[in-house]
Amino acid sequence: MTEVKISNPVGVIVESFGAGLRGGLQKAKEVGADGVQIYAVSGEMDPDNLTAEARKELKDYIGSLGLTISALCGDLGGHGFQDRKANVEKVEKSKRILDLALDLGTTIVTTHIGIIPEDSSSEIYAAMQEACEELSNYASDKGAYFAIETGPEPAARLKQFLDSLSTNGVSVNFDPANMVMVTGDDPVQGVYLLKDYIVHTHAKDGIKLADVDPRAVYGYLGYGEMDHDTISEMVTRGEFFREVPLGEGGVDFPAYLTALKEIGYTGYLTIEREVGEQPETDIRKAVQFLHSFK
Repeated sequence: MTEVKISNPVGVIVESFGAGLRGGLQKAKEVGADGVQIYAVSGEMDPDNLTAEARKELKDYIGSLGLTISALCGDLGGHGFQDRKANVEKVEKSKRILDLALDLGTTIVTTHIGIIPEDSSSEIYAAMQEACEELSNYASDKGAYFAIETGPEPAARLKQFLDSLSTNGVSVNFDPANMVMVTGDDPVQGVYLLKDYIVHTHAKDGIKLADVDPRAVYGYLGYGEMDHDTISEMVTRGEFFREVPLGEGGVDFPAYLTALKEIGYTGYLTIEREVGEQPETDIRKAVQFLHSFK
């Protein structure tokens, strides 16, 4: 295959540095990133804790570093939107996170919605569909997106779910490593399948070591909740899958980046590093790896 040449901006997740918000923003600039993704669920980035003045100040500060925001992460954990009783509060919180994103200059909020059931007639499927329809309409009216992260279910099932919504305000945050590590899906084919919905991507690589029930990773109503600490522990243990530096895992990056280019995706490749003793070193190498395709 001819080496692909890309022009996509490269982002990093601020929290991956483990240096706090301002420290992470500074490090993002130092490693040569074009932009950042920031968690906006709790703490100082909780929408309820940011006044209009604070939002403007933060946006200006990020701009002064020569950075833009690729997306906010609005993942509320738990069962995603599988539990109808919890959805009223979660939908409202998600809307507030999207409003914050728009104030900060991005139109994208990434999230997990929970594993989409195979049975489209199930109560859980209906609850997820109802919540995502409301979120999709809210985002679409503002020219924005909630972007579902790939991995919990095969790409074909995700597409079927997205096709059932009336707008594309709920779209896709494409993470090729999650597909390789959990479902064993082919990221390249996933790109072509989900081409109409991809609005953001995570640059991550991994290896699948053994079959695993996706519910053990991402949780499921009646089975257990999704918890990022649990996922990180599973990655660290390396029993079922292992996250590795870009280019060293099961993601064929030349083919993957070619697929993104062929579908016309020009958005961010945002580096996510959830494990490792030297995150800054790993992220710096990842930036250099992606820049090698430019």
